[in-house]
Amino acid sequence: MKPLFSHGPVPGYRMFVCVLAASVLMFADHRFTRMEEVRAQLSTVVAPIQWLVAVPSDVLAWGSLALSDQRALVEENQRLREQILHLSHRVQHMSSLTAENVRLRELLGAAARKESPYITAELLSLDPDPFNHQMVIDRGRRNGVYVGQPVLDASGLVGQVTAVSAYSSRVLMVADASHALPVQINRNDLRFILQGSGHYDELRVLHVPDTADIRKGDLLVTSGLAGRFPAGYPVARITEVVHDPGQPFARVTAAPVALLQRSRHFLLLFPPEPMAVPDDESWDIDPDRLPGEQTSTEQAPGTDAVHGEGAD
Repeated sequence: MKPLFSHGPVPGYRMFVCVLAASVLMFADHRFTRMEEVRAQLSTVVAPIQWLVAVPSDVLAWGSLALSDQRALVEENQRLREQILHLSHRVQHMSSLTAENVRLRELLGAAARKESPYITAELLSLDPDPFNHQMVIDRGRRNGVYVGQPVLDASGLVGQVTAVSAYSSRVLMVADASHALPVQINRNDLRFILQGSGHYDELRVLHVPDTADIRKGDLLVTSGLAGRFPAGYPVARITEVVHDPGQPFARVTAAPVALLQRSRHFLLLFPPEPMAVPDDESWDIDPDRLPGEQTSTEQAPGTDAVHGEGAD
């Protein structure tokens, strides 16, 4: 292979030009937001290459399925049938709980919760840098994907979209050291901040008071306070709680419930559609009237209306 920097009228001038160009690009990327558009356009150009790179793994998956023996397929079919039966039982139980929740919310006068629409996506590639936990999926701006969109798999929250091109998007996983989100304990609704540790199997719960009611095995779900992640989606489960005498905070670690290293199919959530306000006279409220005031034409409870000139 011909060396890149060994020839030229001035020794090393090509290397100097390359270093200077790289420095200018890094400075522009750090200081100017227009580089985001350039990166998105370059991602669009690279998208066909990413698809071609993913072809061998897809072919291998198809080949392993085609060459599987009958016994393995029968066992897998039986396992899936048992899983469907188990999930059907849970759905039946959840139906009654959902109906009961709706009745209680109606009794309290609370607004009904709406389901978040979603689209499916598939993994294209993973970031080779061991210190960055990011991946690329096959949905982009043409599919309505936006920066900050939550990404889930079949088990729980995976992360959020950080960059979008026309045909693909980059996702930052919850395990990345630069990722943090507000969560709450599903058992008692205590709220904390969950941050990635740089390892796929470990997350850190920040600033937990030493006297907080948090236990090993507690499920952490999204709290919805930041407005980016909808509330109620599972994120992690507490694996260790260490109380250090004399320290105000306990050391708490958790493991993500999502299969960050194995999942290939994901859900991208969209914000729920706003509830339509019915066009009815009962919603027309005079801002000048205070609660409890009555107009001259309204009849107070327990009194008789008075009409005509001959009334006392």
